[in-house]
Amino acid sequence: MKTHQAAPADVDTYIAAFTGETRARLERIRETIAKAAPTARPRISYRMPTFSLCGNLVYFAAFKAHIGFYPGASAVKKFARELSGYSTSKGTVQFPFDRPVPLGLVRKIVKFRVAENLALDVERQARRARQAKVSSSLPRRARPRAARSGRARADARAR
Repeated sequence: MKTHQAAPADVDTYIAAFTGETRARLERIRETIAKAAPTARPRISYRMPTFSLCGNLVYFAAFKAHIGFYPGASAVKKFARELSGYSTSKGTVQFPFDRPVPLGLVRKIVKFRVAENLALDVERQARRARQAKVSSSLPRRARPRAARSGRARADARAR
């Protein structure tokens, strides 16, 4: 048994490593996510396919008896009623191979995660703008370390 395998180069390579029904399920999940979040970027992270838009939206992966779907804790909590028929944990859902993957639910979860990530991104940008405004109005010595230029940091360390 291999204990260390190289990470797949991209989502296509990951899915191509599987055969039959597993590959078909992975392709349907990928298509559903791509349609629900057309501007999200597919990539490999933690050796699993993920889609990212202002941060990671969802991960998914194939295992021996199920497809793991990782939308994060907030999505699992928000859709707890719809996910009650599946094995879940804090940020994980398991779709067993003996049942069809609920693609409509996957679509709803992805759309929820897109809205959540976009809202968080707006907050991050507002926070950065506030920090930049405060930093630029302070005297050079009083600025937070991150706002000082490289030379100013060197001068501050020398003091």
